[in-house]
Amino acid sequence: MAELTWLADEMVGRLARYLRFVGCDTYYARGLSDDEILQQAKNEHRVIVTRDRRLAARAERALLLESPHLADQWRAVRSAFPELPLTVEFVRCTECNGLLESVRAPPAGHRPDGVPWDRVAEGLALFRCSVCGHFYWEGSHTADIRARLALWARDGGP
Repeated sequence: MAELTWLADEMVGRLARYLRFVGCDTYYARGLSDDEILQQAKNEHRVIVTRDRRLAARAERALLLESPHLADQWRAVRSAFPELPLTVEFVRCTECNGLLESVRAPPAGHRPDGVPWDRVAEGLALFRCSVCGHFYWEGSHTADIRARLALWARDGGP
């Protein structure tokens, strides 16, 4: 089975980030018309996730989400697509969907603020988006996301 790829419209932007957290190729369609979304999804063989009934009705492959709540949206996607990964992976940038690459040291002459460089020097794995340059590492934020995903799976998920 081919890996599913997603196109999330502006109504489900937070869900797009969570799909990226688990390594899913998820395009977030900001500022596109419905016609542009439909064409891009068709060209790239993406499943559209949306709360827009009219858009979903026009799409070849779409999942219409009823709830505005992220937990309910996640559960709906998992129910419709049980093969959806459940574990946080450092594969996709949550900002731009670019692929992440392992980084051993900061770029020459460039140490962005906010990165725990002391912990990286001690062996903490560091990842950088190959497209936008955003940095990622295992931290309390990752533990929080893992806990949230586990809670959603336990409380009504498949």
